[in-house]
This record gives sequence, C-alpha cells and structure tokens, in this order.
Amino acid sequence: MVNVTGAWSEDDVARFFETTAVPLRLGCRRPGGDPWMLSLWYRYVDGTLQCATAADADVVSYLDHDDAVSFEVSTNEPPYRGVRGNGRATVVPDEEKTVLRALVERYLDGVDTPLAKRLLAPDRREVQITITPDRLHSWDYSDRM
Repeated sequence: MVNVTGAWSEDDVARFFETTAVPLRLGCRRPGGDPWMLSLWYRYVDGTLQCATAADADVVSYLDHDDAVSFEVSTNEPPYRGVRGNGRATVVPDEEKTVLRALVERYLDGVDTPLAKRLLAPDRREVQITITPDRLHSWDYSDRM
C-alpha cells in the first residue's frame, strides 16, 4: 500500500498524474553507486507510472542493477505544484510499442510528426518502465502564488 502525504488526497494525486503532461524526473543509481537522473514521458495506470525508453538506454542497465527509484512530476510554470515519491521500477520489453505509442499520443497529440515516426520506427527496440510507488508526497503553492 502506498503512503500518501502532503496537500492532496490519493484521488487528487491520481487526477494530477492523469491530467498533467510534463516529463517525469526519474532518479536512480548507477552500478557504481552514484546517483543518476533523467526525464521521461509517463502515463498513470492503475496506481503505477509507466514510461518507455529505448531498450539500449543506459537507464535500463541501471534499473536492472538496482530497481529503487525516486521521481517527481511537477508543473514548470507558477503556481508550482506536483508530486514526488519513491518506489520500485520494473523493466520489460515493449515489442509492440504499446506504452510508447500511448505516450506519443499523449505528449505529441498524434503519431504523424517526424519525432513520432522516428520513435515508432519498426527497427527501434523499446522497453516499458513501470514505477510502483511506495510513497507519494504532493505540494501545491497555488495559494501562495
């Protein structure tokens, strides 16, 4: 069961994840122990955050080594608000590019742009990263801004 603290209820957090299309900032550890951070598109499905990346991306080997992650999804413009947390990440092949296609449609509003076509190219191997949160903490500075 996920521990939810901060300004919002668990339903408010879910609604924020579902309606906010900014990149998720993912923190993990490299095999040597030093921290690593990257930004990924995400979608919220059944209490998890799903991302996609190339199968040969460095983060795939980092998560295979250590599946503990931290993350943040926050607005880039005032009033600042968002959710941060930690949890575990699993990586599985996404041979049909199901998650990637959903993310392309969410962030690019369709699959007909040059970037979408490049990402969905048949020769590109993809994986799905699923983050299962242990803890979520929300903040909302709307009243202060």
